[in-house]
Amino acid sequence: MESLGNSMLALQGVHKSFGELHVLRGIDLDVARGSVVCVIGPSGSGKSTLLRCVNLLEPPDQGRILLEGKEITGDASRDGVDFVRRRVGMVFQQFNLFPHRTAVDNVSMAQEKVLDRSAAEAHDKAASLLSRVGLADKVDEYPDRLSGGQQQRVAIARALAMDPHVMLFDEVTSALDPELIKEVLDVMRQLATEGMTMIVVTHEMGFARDVCDHVVFMDEGVVVEEGPPTAVLDDPKSERTKRFLGLVLAH
Repeated sequence: MESLGNSMLALQGVHKSFGELHVLRGIDLDVARGSVVCVIGPSGSGKSTLLRCVNLLEPPDQGRILLEGKEITGDASRDGVDFVRRRVGMVFQQFNLFPHRTAVDNVSMAQEKVLDRSAAEAHDKAASLLSRVGLADKVDEYPDRLSGGQQQRVAIARALAMDPHVMLFDEVTSALDPELIKEVLDVMRQLATEGMTMIVVTHEMGFARDVCDHVVFMDEGVVVEEGPPTAVLDDPKSERTKRFLGLVLAH
């Protein structure tokens, strides 16, 4: 079964274990081109592992993943890694910036190494993207001179510099002070309006409600419930979903 029509990404029966720990237990998920999918659920439910399987940081033990109709798992994974690196951008909870490089250099480096862009071309692209995420005046700053929110926006610009077709966000605001969260979410909202396909692991229920087209609730390595934000967040069917939302929305 190949990916159909408007599907950007399809997961079919994906399993992942770490030793005795069975983290993903048969995940099926279809992500439409240009859609924003928010993945919510308690800690340890497999959300981050799901993202890491999508970009082959953790190859699945079982099941298939198709990106733009091309299988990237199993025997195809050897060729799939380069295909994925050029099409899937990922932003992590930790910023992972090189401390001895300026913001513009952090955004330029992978372009030169992976995409073979010239130093001048990579620098121009980096400066343009830093401006796009609201950091035009910070291009020559080192990470330790930037706030957490600014560092995370540099990390987003770095991922966008590779011209990805899909962006993965792994709880990118959870290490930030509350007043810095909005500036990062605003960049993500803008990407959504521009039609970027995104999978967002988040505890920000307001973002999930306002920006996402599809919400997936995971617990204990399975998809418990999924659907439009109004259905999952406002009228959940599963007791597990109701319990989780009761705890999260109470804070």
